[in-house]
Amino acid sequence: MSKEDIQALVTYRLEQANQALQAADALMPLSLYREVVNRAYYAMFYAVLALLATRKQETSKHSGAIAIFDTEFVKTGIFDKDFSRWLHEAFNLRLKSDYTPLFNISEETAREILECAKKFMAGVNTQLRPL
Repeated sequence: MSKEDIQALVTYRLEQANQALQAADALMPLSLYREVVNRAYYAMFYAVLALLATRKQETSKHSGAIAIFDTEFVKTGIFDKDFSRWLHEAFNLRLKSDYTPLFNISEETAREILECAKKFMAGVNTQLRPL
């Protein structure tokens, strides 16, 4: 993959992440808390895929992307452990809300995940700014 191809993929993934975050923000006032968590999680996930692209790494599995993020970016000190905690929490809540019958997301939880996603995106954007 050429440097230009990598940059195009990073840009594409960040656009996906930013759109997901915008959607989460727009859904909050509508009290669509399950959807807020879903979109907030996907904002973080797409941001992780952007980071992985900078290292010419890819995975189609969410758990794989999260594991690589933890190993390559958190354990090495590039990102604080809070980033891992936010990502794992959003991933787990998204899974529960998608697959656990009668599982509900509270307004408070949705707000917390949305704020974590915003901090996550800010950190990733800062990290990728030099590219």
